[in-house]
Amino acid sequence: MKWTILSDNRSCDSRLSTEHGLSILLETERHKILLDTGASDVYIRNAEQLGIDLSDVDYVLISHGHSDHAGGLRYFMKQNQKAQVIVSPDAMSGHFFSKRGNLHSITTEWPEIDEDRLILIDQTCEIAEGIHAIAHIPQIHSMPKGNQNLYVQDANGDYIHDDFRHELALYVDGLLFTGCAHSGLENILAACPWHVHTVVGGFHLLDGQETDEELAALTQRLKTNYPETRFYTSHCTGDNVFEVMKVVMGEQLQSFRCGTIIK
Repeated sequence: MKWTILSDNRSCDSRLSTEHGLSILLETERHKILLDTGASDVYIRNAEQLGIDLSDVDYVLISHGHSDHAGGLRYFMKQNQKAQVIVSPDAMSGHFFSKRGNLHSITTEWPEIDEDRLILIDQTCEIAEGIHAIAHIPQIHSMPKGNQNLYVQDANGDYIHDDFRHELALYVDGLLFTGCAHSGLENILAACPWHVHTVVGGFHLLDGQETDEELAALTQRLKTNYPETRFYTSHCTGDNVFEVMKVVMGEQLQSFRCGTIIK
């Protein structure tokens, strides 16, 4: 298994562009899976710089409806003629907004997708051998406080707090991709019935939201309950948050950047 960061807020390679978005190419013995598509075509341009051909990708997972994870899909569909798109129908139909600063839309502009290339997920299931989508994640543990500024528009046009029923996680051969983990990292792990050796994605733990004490308590629970699991994060995980978590988790927690390659 190999995964490469194609789009992120940060970079470890001066040739690569950054953006507020996330896209990761996951390669297994059987499949190539694009995990989210960032906000734009940045991930495509970065893939070209890294000598990666996205035309032979088999599946694209869209973890949720926000444009920083799905905005680049329309560029991918022009370049790849075969990949199937795994997504929640609630992600495609929802109208999403953020009230961080001024109220603004973070709704994805969806391309046309042929029915035979669309896999709509409304329950946890196996997509193909070894690939499982996790849907409707139970909210047993606390949700990230950064969610308080995120809304969805209902049928009456009113703004209501997003419950993230449109969020999917993906499990492949021991790796769990969290997207932004709006549902909460502990909730996503609890919803995954399979052994997890690696967690990759944003944690949606923004600087200035959870207190250092809350972060330390969360991190200690992760360390205690998942002692053999390695965690890799960036994108929507704050710099201060990472440092607080790193103190407790040590080498069990690592950061990634555009250009990071893990085998």
